[in-house]
Amino acid sequence: MLLRERARPDAIRDRPSAWWLAVATVCFGAFMGQLDASIVTLTYGGLRRQFDTSPAAVEWVSLAYLLVLIALLVPAGRLSDAHGRKLLYLYGFAVFTAASAVCGLAPSLLVLVVFRGVQAVGAALMQANSVALVTTSAPRERMRAALGVQAAAQALGLALGPTVGGVLVSTLGWRWVFGVNVPIGVLALVAGHYLLPRTRERRATGGFDWPGLALLAAATGCGLLGVSAASGLPVPAWAVAGLFAAALAAGWGFVARQARTRAPLLDLALVRGRTVALGLVGALSGYLVLFGPLVLVPVVLTASGSSELAAGLVLTALPAGFAVAATGADRVLPRGLSDRGRCVLGAAVLTAATAAMLAAPLTRGVLAVLLAVVGLGLGTFTPANNTMVMSAIPRGAAGTGGGLVNMARGLGTALGVALVTLALHLGERFGSAAPGSTAPARWALAVLVAAAAAALAAAWSGERPAARTDGSSRVS
Repeated sequence: MLLRERARPDAIRDRPSAWWLAVATVCFGAFMGQLDASIVTLTYGGLRRQFDTSPAAVEWVSLAYLLVLIALLVPAGRLSDAHGRKLLYLYGFAVFTAASAVCGLAPSLLVLVVFRGVQAVGAALMQANSVALVTTSAPRERMRAALGVQAAAQALGLALGPTVGGVLVSTLGWRWVFGVNVPIGVLALVAGHYLLPRTRERRATGGFDWPGLALLAAATGCGLLGVSAASGLPVPAWAVAGLFAAALAAGWGFVARQARTRAPLLDLALVRGRTVALGLVGALSGYLVLFGPLVLVPVVLTASGSSELAAGLVLTALPAGFAVAATGADRVLPRGLSDRGRCVLGAAVLTAATAAMLAAPLTRGVLAVLLAVVGLGLGTFTPANNTMVMSAIPRGAAGTGGGLVNMARGLGTALGVALVTLALHLGERFGSAAPGSTAPARWALAVLVAAAAAALAAAWSGERPAARTDGSSRVS
């Protein structure tokens, strides 16, 4: 019974709103994932005091999570297509919840880092299936609205993270930042058991490509470590160059292996299509712009004398704008506007707003307004972009497609933090040395403008996805 998906009760399955109940359940995972992503940075100070360690060591609490998550998203999606998306989603929630409890009780930093990696295994199983469960549960004509609700849940988790984290750390201590996941996880497990549909279309795996997984992990891990090392860590230049060379070699090896192995982690045919390839570029670029300000804004505002609380409140404008657009765009935009048109519109707003940030004075009021506009652009762009990608992927490969989308998001999240940190470091080293200079921040904002422009270029170059020919079947 533990290896078989259970059908929903008839009373739930036959309700007209059954698909909305499934989407709402998936939003638990979307909310928790982004809450965890934005809340953990608030624990760094407490961890340094608790374990008497350096900032570089504490950084691994986030780095271990991101490395494992990015490496496992695509293989988790592929396994889900074969063995059941509901089944692996619920197992992911169980692993995530149990690992969160251990993290909250960790007696040492090493134990905490190890179980952050375990937590990421559960998160990969959840995230690889979240988009797939939404797209296979919702009617085709409501897919964009459903993905908008899921994106809004992610934005809400991101928005609440700094505030919730600050309150928990200042009152109950850093351990409760992880402990808060436990009751939410238990509730989500019960809801998922009764409200999520079981998988009706599956793909046989034909084996598992362990060498491919190792190459994927090496490529992402070495790449992120190289960017991190170049951002000011005491690492020799030759070691940094070696990390980047290893990332390129492992990435080339991964692609070459996927092309020739009989049971690839990633079916390259899925990403050769123009719609999917450009959509993944857009997803990565959009999440880079979404998470980059989490590093940049606190640095800019605290350097000018603002408190961390004030910086957190200013940051809230970004996910708030995202949530408003993700849930309300359908009510404002013309019904005849295509997904490609929405992507172009959202990316254009995003590019204009980031360019304005590059030129405007970096005060709290200006940043709050422009971050809200950035959020509106992202909230318009992201659901439409996800819809185009998932519509171009057969339903039988929805788990793999969802894994690809979430891997692109994960890479964008990691690069948003890593590249903005690198730009700040380079700006301090090569920019103006005058006290109070905003040159480092301008370097970082240039990274965000470039990413927004990449999203716009991908949207403009895209095409409408072909009509689905494999049909859809009733889920139970």
